[in-house]
Amino acid sequence: MNVPTDLLSSIGICVGFAALIAAVTWRFRQPLIIAYLATGVIIGPNIGLRFITNQESISTVAEIGLILLLFVIGLEIDLRKMASGGAAVLLTGALQVPICVALGLAFFYLFGVQNAPHNYELLYLAACMSLSSTLVVVKILNDKFELDTLPGRITLGVLVIQDLWAVGMLAVQPNLLNPNLVPLLGSLWRGALLVVGGFAVAKYVLPHMFRMVAKAPELVLVSALAWCFFLAGAASLIGLSREMGALIAGVSLSTFPYNIDVVAKAVSIRDFFVTLFFVALGMQIQIPSLNALEIALAASVFVIVSRLVVVPILYALRLGLRTSIIPAINLAQVSEFSIVIASLGVTLGQIRQDVLTIVIVTFAVTSVVSTYMINFSHPIQRLLTSVFKTLGLKDLGAASAEDAEVLHQPVIFLGFFRDTSSILYEFEHEGTAEESRAFVEKILVIDFNPAVLGELRKKNIKCVYGDIAHSDTLRHAGVEHAKLVVSSITDDVLRGTSNLRLMHIANMHAPNARVVLTTEHIPQALHFYEEGADFVFIPRLYSAAACARILRKGLAGGFEEIRSQAIDHLSHRQEVLA
Repeated sequence: MNVPTDLLSSIGICVGFAALIAAVTWRFRQPLIIAYLATGVIIGPNIGLRFITNQESISTVAEIGLILLLFVIGLEIDLRKMASGGAAVLLTGALQVPICVALGLAFFYLFGVQNAPHNYELLYLAACMSLSSTLVVVKILNDKFELDTLPGRITLGVLVIQDLWAVGMLAVQPNLLNPNLVPLLGSLWRGALLVVGGFAVAKYVLPHMFRMVAKAPELVLVSALAWCFFLAGAASLIGLSREMGALIAGVSLSTFPYNIDVVAKAVSIRDFFVTLFFVALGMQIQIPSLNALEIALAASVFVIVSRLVVVPILYALRLGLRTSIIPAINLAQVSEFSIVIASLGVTLGQIRQDVLTIVIVTFAVTSVVSTYMINFSHPIQRLLTSVFKTLGLKDLGAASAEDAEVLHQPVIFLGFFRDTSSILYEFEHEGTAEESRAFVEKILVIDFNPAVLGELRKKNIKCVYGDIAHSDTLRHAGVEHAKLVVSSITDDVLRGTSNLRLMHIANMHAPNARVVLTTEHIPQALHFYEEGADFVFIPRLYSAAACARILRKGLAGGFEEIRSQAIDHLSHRQEVLA
């Protein structure tokens, strides 16, 4: 069978097979990148069906995909947001990569991997295994509604700083074959020059250009892509990688007011070319030797275990065991950036093809395992927390629980998120200053976000560190003394428990307390009322001010009237998406 090898036919074969295999992969909730790599293996010349034997026919298109991938990654790196993450993000991000590289050097050396003249396999493996996947982590955390939690924000901040470490790796890559200090410093100097020059143009020249074309949306995208390929070409001209230039171009535009529009339009173009890039990478995979497979499996274990280095850093910042452990679980995979770095290493003749294969196999294994680890991060975190406590580490709640037993607070909020924050603001500012202060003094908040607890304590609001998923936490917090218990987080966000379960626990410990639950779904709200909830807060229907008034009135005289009105109203409210 003669398979056409011209460019259009090759692209058609790649995209067609990628779509079929990706549909199967997506059904099992696995990263699509794995499907694209598998496509390359299946249709490629080394292992699979040899549908494409002329890899050069799509190599240029694949490189365009790589440039666009790094450009969009750069667009999503907001340096100002990263700096606002505080010590937890900056310190963890600064230390995690060098510590993991150092551990990797020792680990892979024990497996017989060594550097040699014109060969930097040990250094490449250690560096590649220190980076985690932004694409995999952000997708899963977004699906779990955990991107905006404290562990989620720390994870995202560390991923951004990892990308900056990767920029440094790309900067020194071209001169690794000549390890003298002068060429390496020259490479770093040229990288710094490109960054400074790129940011200077982005600050003083590009705003005028974008203002001129802003009324023509298609020109905004064209102008952004022109900047991307200009800086990529400039990087190549001064001896750096085109990919690094594209990344810097994206970062320099990340704070532009047109950034969101550019990202939205560039993502579709990027996805097409990135598909071809990873399919082309898959074509390069050869049948790995037994030694390479052993190293890849060992590397997978190393990656997962090595991410625990973030735990002592975050724990030392007094963020508690939960907030220290969950980012380590989230980061337990190899980055797509690692594949890029290893691929460039093969192109530059600095490593053998086997090393790229090890990185790709490790990426595939850790991405699959990490998908399940992140989805079950909370049970894993509880297991690790018990292990660390056995080893003598104390959690933030250890002292607080004892203090909480003497609290007899009539109003207890289970969990604290944005809606609760708005309701608390209304409590603080409704009525006279004395009335507001008297009501706020009745409140106790139970949450496991140390940053939230710190802010509450500044406001002299009583709070307890603890996981509301555990009934012991509520018992230690004195829930039996409560007159009003408010579960303030929806089931979409709660992990390890539910609003109904919290209501049953509250009823068991405090049978006379009134219980308020929260949901975004009208049918679920009606179900909560059937189960005995005194009031159900639906944030999209009730304002924070209205909810605050209802809670005040309910604490004083009961919820019977508002409860019957709410049930009648919700029963007749026929929404399209109720």
